[in-house]
Amino acid sequence: MAMQNSVLLDTPSSDGDKIEWVKISLVFLPLANPISDAKVLTGRQKPMTEIAMLFAEIGTQEGGYGLGFSYSKRAGGRGQFEHAKEIAPTLIGENPSDISKIWTKLCWAGASVGRSGIATQAIGAFDVALWDLKAKRANLSLARLLGAQRDSVRTYNTSGGFLHTPLDQLLVNTDISREKGIGGIKLKVGQPDCQVDIKRVEAVRAHLGDDFPLMVDANQQWDRATAQRMCREFEQFNLVWIEEPLDCYDAEGHAALAEKFDTPIATGEMLTSVSEHMEFIKLRATDYLMPDAPRVGGITPYLKVASLAEHYGLMLAPHFAMELHVHLAATYPTEPWVEHFEWLEPLFNERLETRDGRMLVPTRPGLGLSLSERVSGWTAAQVTFGEKK
Repeated sequence: MAMQNSVLLDTPSSDGDKIEWVKISLVFLPLANPISDAKVLTGRQKPMTEIAMLFAEIGTQEGGYGLGFSYSKRAGGRGQFEHAKEIAPTLIGENPSDISKIWTKLCWAGASVGRSGIATQAIGAFDVALWDLKAKRANLSLARLLGAQRDSVRTYNTSGGFLHTPLDQLLVNTDISREKGIGGIKLKVGQPDCQVDIKRVEAVRAHLGDDFPLMVDANQQWDRATAQRMCREFEQFNLVWIEEPLDCYDAEGHAALAEKFDTPIATGEMLTSVSEHMEFIKLRATDYLMPDAPRVGGITPYLKVASLAEHYGLMLAPHFAMELHVHLAATYPTEPWVEHFEWLEPLFNERLETRDGRMLVPTRPGLGLSLSERVSGWTAAQVTFGEKK
């Protein structure tokens, strides 16, 4: 018994550690080319030219360090930063291992603005940083800390299939993705002329062959009648899924499509709380649930969503942020998909590997990420709470 106690006392992580300092940064990552999906063609949004990143860095008295992030496409980045700035002092002096307790404390610090949207997305950056720190203290990758089911995850590319991309370039992009070892292709649909969508999907399916995994994403731009017609048209193309055919909050409409058609329905990326996901899960309004950890408030609430999805037998395909979601997808019992977007790569020194249609789960401690030198040039605002020693 004495030997067992000695082993426990020699464990590197101390139960008495405290958060000593927190640094948050607002970074605007420029995109090489303006990005357009169906929301642009319908006049609801302008082409996207940058991504606002909220980085959180957390340091402890014992020298622990964690890096986390959240993000916003188009408006919202400055709002996330301002909310994070208000609640960040709440972290000082807390034990970094008390992640659920800290999440709740941060949530109550901004309770008057709700438990979803910008409020939880700001919390998400801190939460991810705390999990990164915890995994590093255990000298484990995040996936292994959480209980990995696999060492690699199926991956599909989205960045090459946007609506602004001409058809001939679209076909070139699919070849590039396959040469990189990516195992699926997703196309954006939702053109004002539905026949254009059908022709583009038909051409890519012919180019890829009958069995190569192909998905489409309408980005919420169809009404119920149009979604019915397009889902019926797309049945012939052997798609892995049809994503966001309706407004992201139309759970009943998605449920009707999931019930009626053989092609699976996918949605969930725009939801920003566990309760919003629960409505879709209970109604079986999706076959592939697509939670986004930064949007839902970090890893802590993401794990609750994933647990519910597993209980109800849903398939999983977390949205965007592959640098984080490759770890989380690796823990899901049923084989998931991870979305391949190279957009965030300039922010980090490390790169994810793809091979034989799969994304390899990093084995470095924590997320396995460090910020690149280029980040400082894109930083618009930064503030530190507490004191580094």
